[in-house]
Amino acid sequence: MIYLILAIIFEVAGTTSMKLTDGFTNLIPSIMVFIFYVFSLVALTFALKFLEMSIAYAIWAGLGTVLITLIGVYYFKEPVSIIKICSIGLIVLGVVGLHLSSKGDI
Repeated sequence: MIYLILAIIFEVAGTTSMKLTDGFTNLIPSIMVFIFYVFSLVALTFALKFLEMSIAYAIWAGLGTVLITLIGVYYFKEPVSIIKICSIGLIVLGVVGLHLSSKGDI
């Protein structure tokens, strides 16, 4: 599970760096995009040794989306709407459901 957490953190850092590149005109964030995504995919690959692929990828993508949305709202001052909040809530519920289903709890 630690590999999956690292994969999510690196994916979020890579996506945040993408925003900071300003269309790949800022050198350091542009380089960091590639570095963070390589680390993210390596960590995700290691996580797949211990987790089901469908569950790991859904958690990686879902939690990454939630975290990027929060960063967008708080750091980049992106607009918030009821639909955005409800949609993020549904993603969280989906990730929790998938995690529980992988343990056979439901």
